[in-house]
Amino acid sequence: MRVVIAGAGNVGRSIAMELISNGHQVLLIDRDPTAIKTDSVPEADWLLADACELVSLSEARVDTADVAIAATGDDKANLVHSLLAKTEFGVPRTVARVNHPRNEWLFNDSWGVDVAVSTPRLIGALVEEAVTVGDLVRLLTFNESSANLVEITLPFESPCLGRRVRDIALPGDGVLVAIIRDGQARPPERDGALEGGDELLFIISESHEDELSELLAPKDHAEQPAN
Repeated sequence: MRVVIAGAGNVGRSIAMELISNGHQVLLIDRDPTAIKTDSVPEADWLLADACELVSLSEARVDTADVAIAATGDDKANLVHSLLAKTEFGVPRTVARVNHPRNEWLFNDSWGVDVAVSTPRLIGALVEEAVTVGDLVRLLTFNESSANLVEITLPFESPCLGRRVRDIALPGDGVLVAIIRDGQARPPERDGALEGGDELLFIISESHEDELSELLAPKDHAEQPAN
């Protein structure tokens, strides 16, 4: 897979190293000469150019990219890059970094953004995850649909404890996509049983999130009457 990354700062370089380690081809673009640190990611291709200009993107052959990632520290630049990559060069998948939460509402398909990644939101979600068990934590919102990526740590008192994955009827359009157990991520096996403390990752629409929480919550918690 060929990936073009706009922004060769710490974030862009970190993403590049991760992608390269997984066998992908990466091009890093930055208009700041001091950001062109080829020795830091020698396996990547580098281009000193403005990732918000059509001429630069043509030179970068963005039309041959499978994914375009806007990872600069400037939300305006990330939006413009995503829009050009999607509308002018037909990149199948665009991912944009959101630096300031107040701008998050702009990062949608109107600006050519398929996936928006907000660092403050993710950090907040991880903090919340670290102090709660049994509560649903929304990790990512998919702009092209109403579905969200959510995480729930299965309580040891959950009625789903020990049940096989295939026997659990998830609400609505819910899909269990991964189980993190003992620090290792694994795909859910239909005949595999859930264990207390499992971190369960689901893709589910917002309208069914409450039902999912109730399904996995301990019975005394789920059935607690409202005051």
